[in-house]
Amino acid sequence: MTFEQLKLIPPILKALAKENYRQPTPIQEQAIPPVLAGRDLFGCAQTGTGKTAAFLLPIIQLLSAQQGRPSGKRVIRSLILTPTRELAIQISDNFKSYGRFLNLRSAVILGGVSQKAQEQALEQGMDILIATPGRLIDLMNQGFADLRHVQILVLDEADRMLDMGFIHDMRRIIAKLPAKRQTLFFSATMPPEITSLVDSLLTNPMKIEITPVSSTAERIKQTLYFVDKPNKLPLLIDLLQDKSIESALVFTRTKHGADRLVRGLTKATITAQAIHGDKSQNARQAALNNFKQGVTRMLVATDIAARGIDIEELSHVINYNLPNIPETYVHRIGRTGRAGLSGIAISFCEYEEIPYLKDIEKLIKQKIPVIGDHPYPMTINESTPTTVREIRTSVTSSEDCITRGHRGGATPNDSAGRKGTFGGSGRRSRRRS
Repeated sequence: MTFEQLKLIPPILKALAKENYRQPTPIQEQAIPPVLAGRDLFGCAQTGTGKTAAFLLPIIQLLSAQQGRPSGKRVIRSLILTPTRELAIQISDNFKSYGRFLNLRSAVILGGVSQKAQEQALEQGMDILIATPGRLIDLMNQGFADLRHVQILVLDEADRMLDMGFIHDMRRIIAKLPAKRQTLFFSATMPPEITSLVDSLLTNPMKIEITPVSSTAERIKQTLYFVDKPNKLPLLIDLLQDKSIESALVFTRTKHGADRLVRGLTKATITAQAIHGDKSQNARQAALNNFKQGVTRMLVATDIAARGIDIEELSHVINYNLPNIPETYVHRIGRTGRAGLSGIAISFCEYEEIPYLKDIEKLIKQKIPVIGDHPYPMTINESTPTTVREIRTSVTSSEDCITRGHRGGATPNDSAGRKGTFGGSGRRSRRRS
C-alpha cells in the first residue's frame, strides 16, 4: 500500500515526500479511507503507530477540498482535543509539515502561557484548532472561542484525558459543537469508561484496533530490576556508566520525585532536566529541546508531562517508579521502539511496587524478564512480607531471571536470587566514578 493508493491529493503527497514518508503505517492505511468518506472512527492504537497522521492527513484533505467556506475571517472547522500541552504542540508541528503546500491555518490553545496571543489567533480565525480542554474552556467562557462551525472533532489520547479528570470539560466542549459532525476518537487503551464514551459520542463508527489493547510494542526489550527504594538512585547511576545508554526518558511518579532525581543525577555529573506540571511551558519546552539536541542526557518526567513527547530514535525508557495504573506502563514504554526502530524499557521495582508489577504483567500478558545480577539487589529478611518472598521464590526458579550482561538483559542465570538478596547475588560491587 502507498499513500497514492489512499487517494491523497498531490499537495499532501508532496509534503509527505518532503518528510520522507514512504508508505503508510497500518493505522494510516486503515483509518484514512473511512475518514475521507466521512465516517466516525474509533482507533485503538498505542503511541508510535502513526495515528497523528492517520487523522491529520484526511482532515487536511477534507478541509482543503471544501467549497463555499463562509466569507470573511476563517472559522474553526476542525477541533482537535489533546490531554497535554506537549501533545498539542506536536500535533501543530505535524499539521504545519503535512499542510505546508495548502492554504489552511491552524492555532494551538494551551495552558501554561499567556492567553493574549491565543485570543488574537482566535480573533483572526483558523481552520483547525488544536487545544487542551482547560484553556479552551476558559476562552469559551470569555467569548473568544466560537465552535458553531466545527465539522470534524478529534479526541486524541482520550483515555489519558479521562485519567486526568477532563471528562466534564470534554462534555462541556462537545455540547457546544454542532450535533451533525464527524468524530474521530483515539485511545491507546480500551477500559470500560472509554467504551461507554465511544458509544455516547460516535455514530456507527469504523473501529480499528491495530494491536491488542494489552500488548506492548514488539520491538521493545523489557527488563526488570528488583531494588530497595534507597538504592534506586545508586543503581541508576551504575547503569548509566554504560555509554551505550546515550540518552533516556526516565519516569517518576511525582513532580517532587522528578526534581529530587534530577538533583541526584546532577550531583553524579549526569546531565538531567525535569518536565512536569509545575514547570512553565517555556521551561518544559527548553528541557525537551536540550534533550533532543543531546545537551541533556536524561529527561526526567511525570506521566502527564510526557504525553505528546515525540523523540525520534529514543533508545531507552526507564521506569524509576512503576506506575500504579497498568495501562500507564504501556504508554510509557511506547515512547521508545517507534517507527520500526528497536527500544529498551528498564523498570525498577521496590517492595511497595510489587502489586503494581503484578497488575502490569497481567495486562501485558507476559512476565518481564528480571535482571538477576546487579550491585543493589533487593534485601530479603525474616520481616519481608510473605508475598514478596513468594515472588522471590518464583523468580529464583524462573527462566525469566537473567544476568545483567549489556545492562538491558542478557542470558538466563539460575544462580540469581540467592539467600539474603532478591534478584541478585548479594554482592556489592565497587562503585565506578
